[in-house]
Amino acid sequence: MSGSSEAGAVETLRWREGRLELIDQRLLPSRFEYVSCTAAADVAVAIRSMIVRGAPAIGCAAAFGVALEAQRQKHGTPAQFAAAMELGFKTLAESRPTAVNLFWALDRMRAVLSANKDDPMSAAAKLAEAALALFVADVEANRAIGRAGAALVPDGARVLTHCNTGALATAGHGTALGVIRSARDQGKRISVIASETRPYLQGARLTAWEMMQEKIPVTLITDNMAGHLMSLGRIDLVIVGADRIAANGDVANKIGTYTVAVLAERHGIPFYVAAPLSTIDVSIADGASIPIEERGAAEVTGYAGLRWAPEGVAVANPAFDITPAGLVSALFTDKGVVERPNAAGIRALFAR
Repeated sequence: MSGSSEAGAVETLRWREGRLELIDQRLLPSRFEYVSCTAAADVAVAIRSMIVRGAPAIGCAAAFGVALEAQRQKHGTPAQFAAAMELGFKTLAESRPTAVNLFWALDRMRAVLSANKDDPMSAAAKLAEAALALFVADVEANRAIGRAGAALVPDGARVLTHCNTGALATAGHGTALGVIRSARDQGKRISVIASETRPYLQGARLTAWEMMQEKIPVTLITDNMAGHLMSLGRIDLVIVGADRIAANGDVANKIGTYTVAVLAERHGIPFYVAAPLSTIDVSIADGASIPIEERGAAEVTGYAGLRWAPEGVAVANPAFDITPAGLVSALFTDKGVVERPNAAGIRALFAR
């Protein structure tokens, strides 16, 4: 049973003979390697250490992590199985705090476990089926997002994107990059401007690499060049992904997204967000309540073993920021498009 979603495409996650294999995204683009996981703890480490990243991909990985743990524990008594699975859920839930897809996936896997808790062997089989179903559903959701968003991308558009939101961040196709791919597949001439996305360089390392694999024209810029290019009329629209969207439409995404949104507003450029419904957290009223992950100082003071900052300097490294809903031109989802998202528009999405 394989987690492959698209013939010929990069398989960010793949389920092979009872193990989960993940592309080690820390090594791209210089090396292409898979890491093998056989337990929930392995998957939690992969999520925490950025072997796998991107909210939808994290959710899929967590689901497979639950399935792996069930596979390991299925020969125990129901009590032993329940205790081990509870520890597995806890370990995965603690891996990263901001991306809500992680908790969304764990909730769904917990429901499957609850329905089969008295039979570990049956539970293990059902959890593996559920994880694969979530994987397939993510690809389908991304394709729906792509179709919805591509309608608003004009032929010849020069699209700025921040961070990585392609196949590497999802089960396949992508969210923001999925919109770009869908527009290209419709015959539109699309070019991408990828911001490097400091400090972890997901744009420089991953988005640029993905677009080159797709043969979509891409230009790499540093994060602080976006405003200049907008002022010169060289950016037509912005499409980004999201790690969590509050009930009122506020968006948590990779640090630097808020800056890009403010610049887009200043220059009258559409600012679009592409995300599945699983990224919307209706339990959180607004962005002020979204937890923001603070990562280690080493990501800011240097990279790949090279240090450029002085020893002892104080460092702030929030991994995400909040873009107010008022700066979002439209939200592209697997249930359609919401222009100028607000609480009523978000509620309507879930009623579709």
